[in-house]
Order: sequence, then C-alpha cells, then structure tokens
Amino acid sequence: MSNLQTAEAMISAYNAQDADTYVSFMTDAASEATYRGDVIREGKEGTRSGLKAVFAQFPENRATIVERQEIGSYVVLREHVSRGAPADGSAAPDPFDVIAIYSFEGDKCSRVEFVR
Repeated sequence: MSNLQTAEAMISAYNAQDADTYVSFMTDAASEATYRGDVIREGKEGTRSGLKAVFAQFPENRATIVERQEIGSYVVLREHVSRGAPADGSAAPDPFDVIAIYSFEGDKCSRVEFVR
C-alpha cells in the first residue's frame, strides 16, 4: 500500500468513526498537531481517545478529500470537513477546509499536521 493509499484509508476510517482502524495505520509515537505548532493528540492511544471524543461529540463528522498529493514520505490532503449537529443538540458549526500533511516512517503514519 502506498503512503497515499494509507492516508486515504485513514480518512475512510475517520469517516466510519472507527478510531481503532484509524490508529492502526500509525506508529506508536504518532501525533496529530497544528502545522509547526501544538500537539493536539499525542501517541497512538492519545489519538484514539481524542478521536473517540470528537466522534461522540459530532456523530455526523465527515471529511471529504478535495485534493491529494504524495511527495516522498509525505502525503498532502486538502480536506473539506463537516461536523454536523453536535450530540448536545446545539447548532452545527460551519464546515471548513483544512490542509493535512501526513508524515510517514516506513509504511506507518508518524504525524499529521493541520493547516487551517
């Protein structure tokens, strides 16, 4: 599986709200972070629990890949994210676009950075 195919599989798992499958594509020390900034979810377990919390809060959460490119050990995806109505019944947040940069070590994702 190419790195691009792995990143696409991660988005499929994300859209299925399957945090376990999502993190199966990551290294144990993987993280999700803002671009060149703060870590949002640290380690495979931190990512799993963080995603499960997001999925519980936003049961209609989905990301659509708008553009994709593989460059060496990096994959860059432009994603359109819609959260849908939160589980607490409050108003749905506006959809947004994000650039996600997936870094790979071998065949596993080691970091995802979000530019928003």
